[in-house]
This record gives sequence, structure tokens and C-alpha cells, in this order.
Amino acid sequence: MRCLRVLALAAVLPAAGCASVDYLLHVSGGHLDVLAARRPIEQVIADPATPPALRGRLERVREMRRFAAESLALPAAGSYHDYTDVGRDFVVWSVTAAPALSLQAHRWCYPVIGCLSYRGYFDLARANAEVERMRARGYDVYLAPVEAYSTLGWFDDPVLNTLMRGPQWYTASIIFHELTHARLYVPGDTAFNEAYAVAVQEEGERRWLARYGDEPARANHARYQRAQAAFLDAVNATRSQLLALYASARPDADKLAAKAAAFRALRARYAGMRAQWGDYRGYDRWFGQDLNNAKLALISTYNELVPRFTALIEQVGGDMESFHGEVARIATPDKPARRAALPRVPG
Repeated sequence: MRCLRVLALAAVLPAAGCASVDYLLHVSGGHLDVLAARRPIEQVIADPATPPALRGRLERVREMRRFAAESLALPAAGSYHDYTDVGRDFVVWSVTAAPALSLQAHRWCYPVIGCLSYRGYFDLARANAEVERMRARGYDVYLAPVEAYSTLGWFDDPVLNTLMRGPQWYTASIIFHELTHARLYVPGDTAFNEAYAVAVQEEGERRWLARYGDEPARANHARYQRAQAAFLDAVNATRSQLLALYASARPDADKLAAKAAAFRALRARYAGMRAQWGDYRGYDRWFGQDLNNAKLALISTYNELVPRFTALIEQVGGDMESFHGEVARIATPDKPARRAALPRVPG
């Protein structure tokens, strides 16, 4: 499964409570550690000690950066000129929480950047402590490993070792996603921001593969897309079922029992899909853990509005500068107005 991205910003501390100050200091320190370890990509490429595979990937990052600016109208002038090895497989761990009988994600709020539907930690022990705190409050909780994050253009973000594995189109897609956050970010509307970035990411994947991909890469991407579509269909069907259940007048005990049955059915549906995918295992980690409301809430946060942003790209004839301009026009202070201004799509 494509891992999720987390915004890890901590710019303004006043007006936050003590716990919030502690958290903001944590993410500030974590990001400063990432910046302190960075090296110019050109220096890493020229270093004789750099493994050939890493050198090749970093050479492609230069192309991805240029491609992002030229083909997707993204602000690539500052970020991804440096490389940081964070010394682990994931840079951040993301916590998402939702009530036991609701698919509405809990929101954590901060100065300047507004409220987010997830909370990221550079330290796994801190993330696990937040998981336990939210579970003690009765929430369903999901802890997800994260390969990259954006500072929304406030810093020049380096490319991380966590992105130096997997297909090249995947590395490119994450860079496109994070640069989209730097192009435009609406405080307090996670679903709008993430769907906007996912739509640009997917358009970027298609264009990147058309220019640089060979047949094996295109086949790999097509297989991923088929699996992703099946996964989202299954998750959305379960989400619709649970939304109706939670809105019903049934007793809570009945709702909890029906909820458990719905997740068992989702797991069984995945087993059937998985059997048809051969050696593709992209969603095994997601299904290998507890299935709960928090997981469905996060999937919805990233994907529910994507078709409407994709339709907007089509409306402007694929002109990405015009697309970003339209999104900026739509990004009014009023959340309902933002939703109403996006194109409507069937389904």
C-alpha cells in the first residue's frame, strides 16, 4: 500500500497548551535533525563511497525535480536538492483516531496550520504512547509508518533514504505529492489538501511513465492501479455500510457486533482479491493489522475528493498551471463553499 504522508510543522508556539508545546517541540526537533543530516545531492553522487544503486536513484531525483516544475507546475526550486539518510526505514509514524461508532477522524489542532486528521511523530515510542492514550479514551486507532512529509515550502525539504526503494515512478509520485502541498495548503482542511495532492501525484505518475517509463515499469504501475482500484472499492463499500449502521437507531451493542462482522467480511473479500493478484502484496501490511474506523477514516481523507480534482484537471485540458490557479480560486475560507466549487462526478 502506498504509505501516507504527514505534515510535521511547528512554527508558532504561543497559545498552545503544555502538551501541545511538548509535541511541537518534538516535531521541530525531529525536522531539525533531518535538516542537520542533509548533504547536497551532487556531493552524494560524486562521493566514491556512495553505492551505485543510490547514486542512480539520486540522479533520477534531479530529473524528477525538473519534471515537477516543467510538467506539473510545482515549486521545485528549493526542495529535493539535498539528501538525508535518517537511519531507519520510515521517517515519521502517523496516528489516526476515530470514535468506536463513527467514521469521523479525530482532529488535532495547532497554531498557524490549523487542524489535522492525523498526528505525526519522529519517535516510535512517542507515537505508541499517543496510540495508547487515544485507545484509553475509547477511540479506534491506526498507527501508520510514513516515508515522507512536507513542510509546505517553509523549509527546503531534502529527499530521504526512505524514498530510495521501490519503483522509480513511486519515488517520483511522492515528490510530486509533497511539492503540491508546498504549492497550496488550506489550513484546517486535511481532506481537501490531501486529495489535491493525490490528484497531482496520479497525474504526475501518468506523465512521468509516458516520458521515462519502459514496458516493465508501465506494467508494474498498471498492476498497482488495478489493485488500488479493487482495494478502494472494497473499503468504500464497507465504509458505506458502516455509515448507514452508525446513523441507525440500533442499540450500540448491536452496532458493535455488526461493525465487527463488516470488518470480517472486508478481510474475507481481500483474501479473495489477494488470491487473484499473484505475488502483489501491496496491501498485506494494512490487512495484517486490526481493521477499524480509524483506518477507513484515513483512507477517506486521502481519496474521497480525488475524482473531483481529477475532473478539474480534465476541465482545464490538462494545463497544470491553470489547474493550480483554479484550486487556489476554490480554496475559499469557507469549507462548504470549497466542496461546492469542485466539479461533481458520478457515483
